[in-house]
Amino acid sequence: MAEFIHDHIQPYFNYWVYVIIMMIGLWALIAKNNLIKKLIGLSIFQTAIILFYVSMGVKDGATIPILGHHGSSPPASEHRLFEDLDEEEPKKAHGKPVDHHAADDEHGEDHTHGHAGHHKTNPDLIANPLPHVLMLTAIVVGVATLGVALAISQMIFKEFGSLEEDEILEEIKASASDG
Repeated sequence: MAEFIHDHIQPYFNYWVYVIIMMIGLWALIAKNNLIKKLIGLSIFQTAIILFYVSMGVKDGATIPILGHHGSSPPASEHRLFEDLDEEEPKKAHGKPVDHHAADDEHGEDHTHGHAGHHKTNPDLIANPLPHVLMLTAIVVGVATLGVALAISQMIFKEFGSLEEDEILEEIKASASDG
């Protein structure tokens, strides 16, 4: 049992927490009868998914992908992120030699336009910003959806005098059988 915890739970502890939070939100969404409580469960579920995706986008030891403007040299603090393309001897990135002729086309022509100091970025040392950007969009969509759902809940309350799902369904059935 201790080996299972050490191998499967401890390294992925944050993911387990997100799954637990997600299940709490799903339970509230399914088990509660009050529409506002269902919306709270939906928000909890959405938050757990956002945390999950942001956590997946994290890379140990990585930094943000801010590069110099128009081929300028990177700051001295970020020198490990870049490899000079103008050096004579190829550097090795993770055991593989760096291709200094990546800008050359199939005919051997150099398309770097003669600029010195071109750098090649090491992708292993830069975090991918895409999951974080997508989750920012998901937050905005979630807030808008929650706002619309609250407005609809308000209209339902004005129409039926309750936010309890059972009472609303009973009143709908009663009005359908009368009409």
